[in-house]
Amino acid sequence: MTSTTPSRTQSAPARDYQTDFIELCMRLGVLKFGTFRLKSGRDSPYFFNAGLFSTGRGIAAVGRAYAAAIAASGLSFEMLFGPAYKGIPLVAVTAAALADTQGLDLPFAFNRKEAKDHGEGGRIVGGPLRGNVLIVDDVITAGTAVRESIDIIRDAGARPAGVLLALDRQERGADGHLSAVQEVRAQFGIPVVAVIGLDELMQHMQAQGRTAELASMQSYRARYGLAD
Repeated sequence: MTSTTPSRTQSAPARDYQTDFIELCMRLGVLKFGTFRLKSGRDSPYFFNAGLFSTGRGIAAVGRAYAAAIAASGLSFEMLFGPAYKGIPLVAVTAAALADTQGLDLPFAFNRKEAKDHGEGGRIVGGPLRGNVLIVDDVITAGTAVRESIDIIRDAGARPAGVLLALDRQERGADGHLSAVQEVRAQFGIPVVAVIGLDELMQHMQAQGRTAELASMQSYRARYGLAD
């Protein structure tokens, strides 16, 4: 089942796991509000840095959030793949959480940036890439890591089944009307599911009475957001 992005005028209420994930990200400093210059040159009112999931308890909670997003999405797959580097811990904790919370004991793998020429050799660590493979990462910016992952999966004779992310910024790319997430969906014909999107962030700011942050996000979305 593919994920659909709620429209701005009729957003679906955030689920409990999404609210818990936002609060976790804020507590750990993964999600910050202010003014941040992005690589695109845009000044964003929020910034997300998954590299700050750096404690055992924190990364365990991330795995549970990813597993909950998978359960809510209805995605069908047989193993997981994490692109180096941030995807490596994410795919491991997601696989562990799926086993603990969903009773799904699935294999996972990740890639090295450079092939190893001794020992077992090769670029892939973990289970062999087979069947339908779910790619697990933090965000899609330019889509480079996803495209490389799809090539690796296909070269192994397996099939990409979708992409699971922490955050979908739900904003169009610098060179077109589609977001990076939409471009991946359109180019490869696979679903992309995120634990949270800009919709859920704005709902949370509204529920918390953080009107200044909400106003900044509304302004940013009006300028760079996706069309309904």
